[in-house]
Amino acid sequence: MSDSTLVVWDDVFGDYDFGPSHPMRPVRLELTMALARQVGVLDRPGVEVRAPQAASDDTLELIHDPLYVASVRRAPDDLLGRLSLRWGLGTGDNPVFPRMHEVSSLVTGASVDAARAVWEGTHQHAVNISGGLHHAMRDRASGFCVYDDPAVAIAWMLAQGAQRVAYVDVDVHHGDGVQAAFYDDPRVLTVSMHESGRTLFPGTGWADENGTGDAVGTSVNVALPAGTGDAAWLRAFHAVVPPVLRAFRPQVLVTQHGCDTHALDPLANLQMSVDGQRVAYGALHQLAHELCEGRWVALGGGGYEPVQVVPRAWTHLLAEAAGTQVDGATPNDWRAEALERGRELAPTSLTDGATGLWTPWEPAAWDSLDAPVGGQDRVARAVDDAIEATRAAVFPHLGLDPVAG
Repeated sequence: MSDSTLVVWDDVFGDYDFGPSHPMRPVRLELTMALARQVGVLDRPGVEVRAPQAASDDTLELIHDPLYVASVRRAPDDLLGRLSLRWGLGTGDNPVFPRMHEVSSLVTGASVDAARAVWEGTHQHAVNISGGLHHAMRDRASGFCVYDDPAVAIAWMLAQGAQRVAYVDVDVHHGDGVQAAFYDDPRVLTVSMHESGRTLFPGTGWADENGTGDAVGTSVNVALPAGTGDAAWLRAFHAVVPPVLRAFRPQVLVTQHGCDTHALDPLANLQMSVDGQRVAYGALHQLAHELCEGRWVALGGGGYEPVQVVPRAWTHLLAEAAGTQVDGATPNDWRAEALERGRELAPTSLTDGATGLWTPWEPAAWDSLDAPVGGQDRVARAVDDAIEATRAAVFPHLGLDPVAG
């Protein structure tokens, strides 16, 4: 289903490094690219791997305050940290690191390069696994994110004349920075599927956060309960994402693929498998072809199990974008590299052996039950409640029936 795929990569992305005690370890990116190379994904016909250009200040300022960009640039020299703290820099989540502006602008430039390749038609798909830093706001760093590369890439396409860009975020955390950037812009549909803010940072992303002014209905949030696994997550995805995308009719699809929804992720509470994540990648790929003539920009995001989860999940993402699938055992050489660099035994299989099966959502599916439910039934019911809340808040604004199956 893929024609040509650009993978934007530079070893310098490893310098986006908040330090040895920080949960976002750069080795997760390096092990992903190593695994994708060793299983042949990057050698597929039509796949090009290319280094990015850094985003210019003018490009960054499509989203970010010029004073904030200047503060990021000078942060490594702000020895007392007083000026940096005003902008969310130098905190526990966002420590200052050497060449912070240079490296962060390169990550953002990679997402803009991906968007350019897709928008200008040199490639049908483009992937930047270093991107997806969706928490950064106009004037502050947040949640391990210095610059909001998805928002900057979308703003760049709008500046080129795009009229309808859809952004789907499947990270476990709410894509609050991207939502904020376009909350009043009817040209951008933002969809975020995330763990509920009752149990997880950033505490936002409720169903009634659905846009303002002419953009009401173009911010879509599905807040899922802790414990949600593959079947329930995929049910929620299919109950919300395809209908709103079809109603919006985007020209290009931008997706953020934080894999911290996995059961092994140490910072969150969902229970997905690599297999369930791969099903989601495939569904988004199909929607890009159905609605956007294949124009698909795929970005990384969160993921804090750097050996067991991230390399496998994003190798599947790269494979999906390249029009193939990978299964079977992980290569011996890769496992040796993962042990040496990640300091833990690597998984022996490319999948978790889960089915990725799900049951379609139906309205009022729980109405016939009189007794309380517990265990996984309780989670499933809470997921269906979240689906109903989102559909009720958004679907009428998009001309959709919130209770139609």
